[in-house]
Amino acid sequence: MELGAGTDGQLATGRLQDEHSPQLLCSLSAFGHIIFLSCGGAHVIALSPGGRVLTWGRGTSGQLGHGEMVSSSQPKAVKALESFTITHVSAGWNHSGFVSGSGAIYTCGDGSFGQLGHGDFKSQCSPVEVSFFSSKHVEQVACGMRHSLVLLRGNADHQVYGFGSGKRGQLGISTEKVKSTSLPQITMGLTNVRIVNISANGDHSAALSGEGEVFMLGGDRHGALTDPQKTSLTVDASDNGSVMTWGWGEHGQLGLGDTNDQAAPQVVSLAHKPAEKHPISRVYCGSGFSFVLRTYDSNTQTRQRKLKI
Repeated sequence: MELGAGTDGQLATGRLQDEHSPQLLCSLSAFGHIIFLSCGGAHVIALSPGGRVLTWGRGTSGQLGHGEMVSSSQPKAVKALESFTITHVSAGWNHSGFVSGSGAIYTCGDGSFGQLGHGDFKSQCSPVEVSFFSSKHVEQVACGMRHSLVLLRGNADHQVYGFGSGKRGQLGISTEKVKSTSLPQITMGLTNVRIVNISANGDHSAALSGEGEVFMLGGDRHGALTDPQKTSLTVDASDNGSVMTWGWGEHGQLGLGDTNDQAAPQVVSLAHKPAEKHPISRVYCGSGFSFVLRTYDSNTQTRQRKLKI
């Protein structure tokens, strides 16, 4: 299901308008099952079980990977990646990253801050392999507003590299020396920690260790955290499959039928299917829009459908 801002086609309805209540997304049915989504500034990347990649939304920087800098209000397969089995994807503000099963990484979109990792500041409208990692095995990519993180596999520490804008400390590199870099740099402060998951959003970054520790770096309201800071984290999840939203609601992205902000969690009504029969598996949030992924059984085969809000 989908909801929220849709003026760039990021809701995949074929219409360039906002949706204030959850809507069933039917445009993906022709592509089969979807197991993972990543929502960026105004574009979305979807991944199928077989490693096929679909993109839609704003494409004016080439972030959709279709070989042109054009937006799309309907999901389209990224043809340049069809010869690879993609295992992980990430949508940044105006750029995208894709990791293959063989450990290669490909990027496209806005490169004006070096966030594509190709050693220059050029944009790309089709996915291009990041040659720096050609002799390494990439496991994950995380794309923020103007920077990217990469997690490697095959070493004891699971090293993290960053590239792109680093002026707020989001790369874990001294802001006095590096404002931006177009070549990957190792993220200092995480070299002796076994990192298992990474995240990038806006001008900050996060990393999760195998021991359950969360490390934060980058911009906050009071300045830049150049060195990774260990953080305590508490998350409450509903055990009955309900979805709760709160915060900024200007575009209807909270799915409550209005455009009001909410200071406290509110339950979202998902009336398309009974939640007990078709439980929510994941929720994805972009900039002013959201998607809900729901699991259901049909003909004894488990499938997943997407709802947008």
